[in-house]
Amino acid sequence: MVVLKSPSEIVLMRQAGQIVAVTLAELKERVKPGITLAELDEVADRIITQHGAIASFRGVPNSDPDAPAFPAAICTSINEEIVHGIPSVRRLREGEILKLDVGAYYKGYHGDSAISVPVGRVSKEAEELIRVTEECLWAAITVARAGNRTGDIGAAIQNTAEPKGFSVVREYTSHGVGRELHEGFTLLNYGKEGQGMLLRPGLTMAIEPMINAGKWGTKVKKDRWTVVTIDGKLSAHFEHTVAITDGEAEVLTRLDS
Repeated sequence: MVVLKSPSEIVLMRQAGQIVAVTLAELKERVKPGITLAELDEVADRIITQHGAIASFRGVPNSDPDAPAFPAAICTSINEEIVHGIPSVRRLREGEILKLDVGAYYKGYHGDSAISVPVGRVSKEAEELIRVTEECLWAAITVARAGNRTGDIGAAIQNTAEPKGFSVVREYTSHGVGRELHEGFTLLNYGKEGQGMLLRPGLTMAIEPMINAGKWGTKVKKDRWTVVTIDGKLSAHFEHTVAITDGEAEVLTRLDS
């Protein structure tokens, strides 16, 4: 069921979103060759807890009932890893792309956001992939307006990525978010303008394009969480939680200045 939020609920989601934004800003500053993914996870967990929130991802059940729940505070995905990477003692290396996905549960509501960060100096291809993926996110947010449809968001992402020679992951999606981390509906990151669900004020969603340098296909690693590109090529990921209003979408996970 699609859930529309009241103004008071949007306030709480904004607060959750700011906790996520502060956490990501601190993590981004710490990304450098030599730091471990576990160290980044510890930093995120501490910041989220200090703000009176709970890490949204820890304990999320796997779609495979025989697989363990997600064990960490954040997702850390490197290079060909698209999403859901589990933090470990692995150290970051010069030239890699790190995807940081953070969720915080605060006073009954979730905020959810992700960034892709270059580790030191990266290749021109990696730079372009990161830049275009972030462009995809903002193109989607621009058309996330009351009266438009979910297909307009998907089309904005697809029409930004594919002309640059990149592909849009189709097996994982954007989604509704609020009292639940995945709430009410999924939102394809590709599609046709004018199609799909009507966007209405009070609708809240996590828009998260996942863009690959190669083919759009995916597979899951043996840990049964980490999703990787089917051909081993690079992937990037950006995400914001947004609220549909009577005008421009409000980006709830953008860091307040």
